[in-house]
Amino acid sequence: MKHYMYISIFALSIVSILGYATESANAPHATKQERESRHEHHSAEENDHRQSRKEVASPTAKVSSNPEGAHGAQATRIDDALAQQAGIATSVASSQTLNLTTVVYGSLATGPEQLSHVRARYPGMIKSVKPTVGDEVERGQLLAEVESNESLKTYQVRSPISGVVIQHHANSGEVAQDQVLFYIANFETLWAEFRIYPAQQSQVKAGQTAHIVANDEELTGTIRHIIPALDKPYLLARVSFDNRVKRLTPGLLVEGHVIVDKFTASVAVEKAAIQTVGNQLGVFVKDKNEYEFVPVTIGRQDDRYVEVLSGLIPGHVYVNKNSYLIKADIEKSEAEHEH
Repeated sequence: MKHYMYISIFALSIVSILGYATESANAPHATKQERESRHEHHSAEENDHRQSRKEVASPTAKVSSNPEGAHGAQATRIDDALAQQAGIATSVASSQTLNLTTVVYGSLATGPEQLSHVRARYPGMIKSVKPTVGDEVERGQLLAEVESNESLKTYQVRSPISGVVIQHHANSGEVAQDQVLFYIANFETLWAEFRIYPAQQSQVKAGQTAHIVANDEELTGTIRHIIPALDKPYLLARVSFDNRVKRLTPGLLVEGHVIVDKFTASVAVEKAAIQTVGNQLGVFVKDKNEYEFVPVTIGRQDDRYVEVLSGLIPGHVYVNKNSYLIKADIEKSEAEHEH
């Protein structure tokens, strides 16, 4: 059984002062030695009250560890206001669908249909050039005008796709032969190409969902194709995704988490909630203002949740953010008790 006592320091001070005044009034003929003894006693009490007020003013003084009970010093009490200030947050243990994943690695690429090499139809003199490197163009937009050597008529060169001009080799007054005049690329859609080694090939299939991690950003896509890689000991799983917002670039190295199976856990908590106290895995369960470490047995896990086999039941409120702060407070309290 845990016992906590909240005592108003201000109220104690008032009671002490009133008591001292009452004693003085009821004993007007007290001896000098008695008055000095009472004065020393009340001075000591006042010093204790000042020290207590200092502790209450300190944020750490609002956290009182409880060394009693079944788990010893594995419980502590924290005001809700202080917990909020420290970023301590809670969630409710409940049933969750966990995604079992396999981790793969690869890089970003464009599809062959997203890169266009624009040439002149007939050799001739370049009369004008419209866009430059970095300009965005629409499909059918005018790129250049060329005067044909044979007919001496001017014809127009237009963009076959929408995209960005990434290179151009065309200037007014130059002769267009068979060289590429403009390189135009469309990066609105990119492909993540993941290497799938033999040990993973039985698990990874077309149609599965993959979470792509690139530059600390997470994207989601579907495996569209699994194709052989020429002269390589692996297959390539190709995942397309919309790149209009993230604007990632081809060649970037990425990590993929392919969902290969799913299962429902009767009780699961967020992985960030798991802490180790006294060589035991567990979570901090909240009951009003009290946080108690509860050992748990864990099972399977995915990128976010871990299955709890024993120790918790659905409905338990547990700390899912900054639980390490509670652990640190308990360990500090245990160290103080040892000394």
